[in-house]
Amino acid sequence: MVEQASAWVESPLQMLCAVEAHHAGLLGPATAIVPRAGLRPLEATGRELRSMALPEGLELAEPRERMPRRVRAVGDAFSGKVQLRWLLSGPGRVVVVDDGPATLRLLELLAGGPFRPLLRARAEARPLRRALGLAAAVRLRLSDVSIFTALPVDGALAAAARRAGVHLVRHEFAWLRAQPPSAASPAERTVVLGTSLVRNGLVRRDHYLRWLTDLAAREPVAYFPHRREDPVDVALIRERPGITVHDAGAPAELTLRGLDAGQRVLSLPSTAITSLRVLLSPRGVAVEPVDVPDDWWTSRAAPALRSHVTGVPG
Repeated sequence: MVEQASAWVESPLQMLCAVEAHHAGLLGPATAIVPRAGLRPLEATGRELRSMALPEGLELAEPRERMPRRVRAVGDAFSGKVQLRWLLSGPGRVVVVDDGPATLRLLELLAGGPFRPLLRARAEARPLRRALGLAAAVRLRLSDVSIFTALPVDGALAAAARRAGVHLVRHEFAWLRAQPPSAASPAERTVVLGTSLVRNGLVRRDHYLRWLTDLAAREPVAYFPHRREDPVDVALIRERPGITVHDAGAPAELTLRGLDAGQRVLSLPSTAITSLRVLLSPRGVAVEPVDVPDDWWTSRAAPALRSHVTGVPG
C-alpha cells in the first residue's frame, strides 16, 4: 500500500503551492492536503481547486482543527504548533512550501547556522518561545529539508542555504499554467490587487482610497480585495464609481490566470507580483508594482519595516 503524505496548509498560497509540490514529485505518489478549519479563504480555494483537474494521487482532505500527527509538508515554519509537531515527530523529510516573505526569512535563518531560532521577523519572543524556535532550528538541521518556492532567491543566499544542507527547489507553477483559464477572470483592462497595509496601520487609508478613486476616474477598474483587508474599507471601495469589487476569495494566481494580452495588474508591494508575472507574462499581461509614496506611510511604518515591505521580490 502506498504511504500517503500529509500537507498542512493555513493560507491559500500554501494550499496552491502544496498542489504544485505534489505535482513536482516532492511529496511522493500520494498526498493529502489538510487545510486548517475555520478559514473561509481556504474553503474558497479548495472549491476552485476541486473544479480543476488535480494531479494524480492528490487528495484535498476535509478541514481539521488540529494538524495530523505526521506531516510531510507545511507552509508556516514559524508557527509554534508546527515547530512542536516537528519536535514530537523526530527528524525526517520536511518540505516547506511558499508562504510569502516568510519563506525567504526561513532560508536566511537556516543558512545562518544551527543556533538561530526560527522566529518571525521583528518578533519579540519570550524565553520559552525562543527556546522552541531554537529547538526547531536544530531539528530541521538534522532533517532532510526542502524549500519549494517560486520567489526569486539571491544567489549568495541560495548557495549558503545549500551549504547548510537545505534543498532549494524552484518552481514556476507548472501544474497551474497547464490548466484552462478561469471563467472568473474580469473583463476590465486594469485589475488592482488589494493590500493589507492599510488594515495593518502602515499605509494611510485616505491616500490609498484617493489613489483608487483617481485611477477609476480614468478607466474601469476590477478590484480584488486582499484576504486580510478590512471589510469596512472594501465597502468604501465598492461605493467608488468605476470600481467593480470581485469577491473571489481564492488567491489571485487562480482567479486571474485567464487574463489576456492588453490587460494589466497593479499591486502595492506583494509576493503575488512575482507569481503572477510567472503565470501571466507569457500571455502578454503586464504585472506592475506600485511604489508606495513617502506621504502614504504612517508613523507606525519605521524605516526598517518600509524597507522590508518594499523589498518584497517582484
